[in-house]
Order: sequence, then structure tokens, then C-alpha cells
Amino acid sequence: MRTMAKFSFRRESDAPRARRFTELFLLVLAVGISSFGMYLIDPEHAFDTSKSQWLPCTVVLGAGALLIHLVMQFRARYADPFILPLVVALNGIGLTMIYRLDPQIAAPVGDGQLMWTGVSMVLCAIIVFVLRDYRLLRKVTYTSLVLSMILLIMPLVPGLGMELNGARIWIHIGNRTFQPGEVAKITLAIFFAGYLATHRDLILVAGRRIGPINLPRLRDLAPVFLAWIVSLGVLVFQKDLGSAIMFFGLFMAMLYLSTGRISWLVVAGIGMAVGGYFAYHYVSHVHARIYAWVHAFDPEIYQASPGGSGQILQGVFGLAYGGLFGRGWGQGRANLVPYANSDMIISSLGEELGLVGLGAILMMFMLLVSRGYRAALGTRDGFGKLLAAGLSTVMVLQLFVVIGGVTRLIPLTGLTTPFMSAGGSSLVANWIIVALWLSISHSARAPHLVAGYDAPQGIDHADTSYEPEGATSVLARITAKDSGGEKNG
Repeated sequence: MRTMAKFSFRRESDAPRARRFTELFLLVLAVGISSFGMYLIDPEHAFDTSKSQWLPCTVVLGAGALLIHLVMQFRARYADPFILPLVVALNGIGLTMIYRLDPQIAAPVGDGQLMWTGVSMVLCAIIVFVLRDYRLLRKVTYTSLVLSMILLIMPLVPGLGMELNGARIWIHIGNRTFQPGEVAKITLAIFFAGYLATHRDLILVAGRRIGPINLPRLRDLAPVFLAWIVSLGVLVFQKDLGSAIMFFGLFMAMLYLSTGRISWLVVAGIGMAVGGYFAYHYVSHVHARIYAWVHAFDPEIYQASPGGSGQILQGVFGLAYGGLFGRGWGQGRANLVPYANSDMIISSLGEELGLVGLGAILMMFMLLVSRGYRAALGTRDGFGKLLAAGLSTVMVLQLFVVIGGVTRLIPLTGLTTPFMSAGGSSLVANWIIVALWLSISHSARAPHLVAGYDAPQGIDHADTSYEPEGATSVLARITAKDSGGEKNG
């Protein structure tokens, strides 16, 4: 039954400024940082068109940033003005480090990374242009689950998947390789956001209560647990500890954000501890990783190949050698670290930029993720809140796993540093996340025609499936607190 709704308009004076000029100014600074870095690593050939790396990198980053900026000007005018400059700066710094290492490694990848940077930025612009309303993704909730399963199973297919460094997470198509798990983290976030936004009330109310824990009905959580089981299968069959941690963390974070129940985190922590115990004793790859982490300084472990601790300790030595202010661009010995331009790029940057430079990079990541969470707080529908928060959580977890492994806080895994490590699949997937952030932040900041419950723009006001979540939701509680007492014009 359609209900009557009382409409009100937000006054133009109350609407936020688009701030596209601010974004353009910051983009010039972001491209300038990477351009100056490219000049520093090879000043002698910077203006030699036949040998220059400075010119093509500046052109690709600058043209890609301008393209996305112009698309946002016409299709997402109110999108967050800080997301794109932060990503361009991070991508540019990573590209500079990769080119810096190219002369010292057997298979240079700088030109390939530059190509994937251009492809990723064009893809981001296309998504922003086409996906004017991110809520359309809610219609493919279950399709996203099926696609996630297919992507995660693909590396196990004989003849298609390939094993590298003990983990089977790659597929090869012709002479190209691709990591399907990078895209799966996005499709899983879309599925979790769509399913939990729709079934949140059933998960909270229906079911049986045992002490302080309210257990939902199995049928209400069955699809979510199916996705979780498939994700844990990655750990057992693909031997990929990093992706398993990331997927499990995404699952629990989004369940907590949608329900606000701390008891879920307690149960998850117990389950993770039990699962980790059995994985250490019965999954050889996990056992080798953890054993090398604990006994890293044992000579036989250091020299073991594969699965030794040489890579871990060389990365730690590189960070120590960089000190507070670093050795300077091109002055380090990052080539001594295996996979210095991909898995260990944080160590390479820390050696040449020092603790101060690496701290600045981590600060940019913190600002970027905070803008993603801010977009989640600002949008009015439960799906948008969960999707933006889920994508932000994925990036936080990935950074924690990568940096924790490089600094020997946790066992080293094979995940890449977003936007910075060499790898086309990682770069494409993370730029897709940027496009979704921009779309959601535009919806959150744009002036809206609102109904009695302030329904999202472009949605039928009588369609209660898009009604915001109740006060029990963590994000909804924070949003209600921030906007308490605000009146529409």
C-alpha cells in the first residue's frame, strides 16, 4: 500500500558547496608530488623524451585525474573533494617507487604499472559517469554473492589457476595474470551490504536468546555464512592467509555495523582463535608462515627457501636503515628485499623516505579511509551506509595485514598495499572502490528532495525498503546524534 508523504525541500543556502575548485587545486598538488618524485629518481634523463619516465607518468596521472574531475563536475558534483587527490598522490608515489626499483630487478614492471594506472582511472571515470545512483547495486545482491564464489573458486580450476610462492590465488589468461580475490572483496561487500540492510531486523529480533547473546534463525544468516565459509575455504585450499583474514574481518565488521551487537564480535573472536589453532596445526602453509614469524632470527629459518624469514628480516633491516628521515630517493638498497616493488613496497618507501615520509603516507591513507566512513555517515539509506563502511573496512584490514606483516607485528602474507604495490588487478579493484566512494559521497552531500523520513533522492518515497535503519545500527546512531535537531528548510 502506498502511503502519503510530507515533502520538504532543503534550502539552497543550507546545501553544502560542491568544492570542485578545491579538488582541482589539490589534484595539481598530488600530480606535482609524483612528478617531482619521478624527476628526483632520474634527473639526468628527465627531459630526454626517448628515456624520460617523468613525462609519461605526469601525463597519465594528470590526464586521468582531469578526466575523473570533469566527469564528477557533471555527474557527481557534490562528491567528496578530498578522496580523488589523496588517491592520485598515493598512486603517484607508488608508481615513482616502482620505477625507481626497475633498473635493479630482473623484470621491470614500471611501464605495465603505468598502463594499469591509466586503465584504472578511465574505468573509475566510466563508473562514476554510468552509476549515478549507487542504490542500483542493491538489485544485484545475490548476483554479487554468486559472482564472489566464482571469483574465489577460479584459481582452483586446473589449467586456469596458478600457484605462486605457496599460494594459489592467481589465474592466467594468455600471458597475463589476474588475482580474482581483489574483485571478490568488492562483490562480497555489495552482497553483505544488500543482504544485511534488508534482513537486519529479522537478524536482531527473530531467533533464540541464550544469555546475553541473541542467536538469529539459521535461514536468516544462511547466505552470509555461506559467503563466510567460501572465504575460509580460501585459507585452506588456496593457502592465502591474508585474504582469509581480510574476508573474515569484512564479514564480522559489517555484521557489527548493521546490528550494533558487541556479542557478535566476542563470538567471532572465539571462532577466529579456534580456527587459527586448527589452521596452525593442520594447514601446512599457515604453519610455515607463523613458524617463520616466531623464529625469524634462527639461521636455518632465515636461509630456508621457500617459506623462510629472509624476506621479513631484510624488510625490517631496510626500515631500520632508513631511520627518521630516510636515505633519499634512489639512495637505499631496497633491491635486497625480495618483492620490493609489490609485497614489500612499504619497506622500500620506509628505507628511502624514512619514518617521517612513511608516516605521511600512512596519514594520507588514514584521511582517505576517514572520508569513506564519512560518506557512510552522511548517506541516508542503510545500504549506502553499509557499502561505504564495508569498503572502508576492507581497505583498513588490507593495510593492517600488509603493514603488520612488513613490520613483523603479525605473520607476513601476500596482500598488496592499495594503490602503491605493483599489480594490475589490485590497482583496478581499488580504483573501483574509489568510484563507489565518490558516488556514495555525492548522494550524501547533494541537496535532496526529502519525505517524512528524509528518503534518498531518486527512490520512491513510498518504498519502505529504502527506509533508514533504526537506532540500533551503529552508523544510524552516530548519524542521528550528529544530525539531532537539524531541521529541513
